[in-house]
Amino acid sequence: MPPANSPADKPTWKSNPRVILLGSGDRPNVPQGAEDLRPIIEKHSQLVHEDLHFVPGSLPTADFAVVLGGDGSILRAAKLMGAVQLPILGVNMGKLGFLAWHSPGDFAETLPEVAAGKCQIVEHLMFRCSLVRDGKVLESHLGVNEAVIATGHPFTMLNVHLYVDGDLATTYACDGLIISTPVGSTAHSLSAGGPILRSTLAGFVIVPICPHTMTVRPVVDTAERIYEMEVLQPNPGTTLVIDGRVIGHLQPGDRVRVERADSTFKLIAARGHNYYATLRDKLGWAGNVYRK
Repeated sequence: MPPANSPADKPTWKSNPRVILLGSGDRPNVPQGAEDLRPIIEKHSQLVHEDLHFVPGSLPTADFAVVLGGDGSILRAAKLMGAVQLPILGVNMGKLGFLAWHSPGDFAETLPEVAAGKCQIVEHLMFRCSLVRDGKVLESHLGVNEAVIATGHPFTMLNVHLYVDGDLATTYACDGLIISTPVGSTAHSLSAGGPILRSTLAGFVIVPICPHTMTVRPVVDTAERIYEMEVLQPNPGTTLVIDGRVIGHLQPGDRVRVERADSTFKLIAARGHNYYATLRDKLGWAGNVYRK
């Protein structure tokens, strides 16, 4: 497995690549977008599969996937792919589109370059999150953004133990705890006051949600360690959430284990893509508060 902070790789295809078209067909503009972009895809590549509903099941062999929608659509595509992650060419048909780097208006110029291999494959850290009860793994999921323990009804404060490689690191008094990848650092983690990490770094961010103690701050640590969250007295509504999906309710003594996955999340960057420009454009991030 290539390290998550390795330089961007060149594509393996030379010409006429095999392409999968995915998207959230429940969004009003995605079906029409597929109609508009499909001829371009078929002109420059082999369209081997199309799914606008993210139907679970095995995907055919392909070189990369074109995903129509916003960040949620890209996360759903990554979940659908599972352990075999294809490079994703994200086309933004949502609002923010932080991961959907390319626009429908530029697609007619972008796709021919990508199909000809004039692009880079940028790999990112993924995690595996396991729910452990009485020493047994009940379920395990791949994730791209974050794993969250959320307080839930009746919304009283939680005491969340954090273990690193089996050793107790600290106990947070908070409304929940986030363990985020660098990709997820610009999502829920950022909203909770966490730092922005360059998306290709190999590390995790631990961010408490509304901590009771003001001295508690987010922590960044290596992805080579195993992180576990435990709530001895969860609320009836305390839940585990992975990439925005509720996985289930937690029982007393459950442990949520987060560790680096074998798979990596891959995005296609066409020429002209710039990470800091994305931060400025998508997040309204600018250091100069003075305007002329």
